[in-house]
Amino acid sequence: MTKIKTPVVIINFKTYQQATGERAVELARTCESVSKEFGVPIVIAPQISDLYRVAQAVDLPVFSQHMDPGEQGRFTGHVLAEALVEAGCSGTLLNHSEKRMQLADVELAITKARKLGLYTVVCTNNPAVSVAAATMNPDSVAVEPPELIGTGISVSQAQPEVISGTVQLIRNVNQDVVILCGAGISTGEDVSAAMKLGSQGVLLASAVAKSDKPAIVLKSLASSLRK
Repeated sequence: MTKIKTPVVIINFKTYQQATGERAVELARTCESVSKEFGVPIVIAPQISDLYRVAQAVDLPVFSQHMDPGEQGRFTGHVLAEALVEAGCSGTLLNHSEKRMQLADVELAITKARKLGLYTVVCTNNPAVSVAAATMNPDSVAVEPPELIGTGISVSQAQPEVISGTVQLIRNVNQDVVILCGAGISTGEDVSAAMKLGSQGVLLASAVAKSDKPAIVLKSLASSLRK
């Protein structure tokens, strides 16, 4: 099973033009450089179509942005665990706010991922769903209020009670799952605030994937975790 050290920064490339194709490889290499410079774990999640090329180019954990439950065979258009392993993935996001899943499918996907050694990060939109996800024993739960995603307004500073409350509720049912936060995270101060509230890492996208100077943003995030 893939293990990810904490505190960790997970960068979701989404489908941004600046993080597509060869530009995804360039961004991945920037992430790799900052990770090595600061000694901070950085995980990257490129688009499905870029997974193989990115995984071949860098020595970082590469996650898929989504994974469907199911077995190999008659599942046209699905993203299956076996294909992700072949592409060089070491983990996957599940149930992102832009790719919602039924909880039953989330559970099936977690079970399948575990069998193949893939690390799972279940994205959740509120404390109740976070607790439900934690009971399924994924490797990580990432709480992201959807109204803050992509706004540049961080959940750790705008809605700190969401993180602290979620951490407490999750720990009541699962002592081991890694708890992350996302939505609007864009600066080292945002990361520091999240850590103080009990988060063990952050999940973010636009602040890095859309930046003209992603290295500067990444260094701000990493430096706050190295302190």
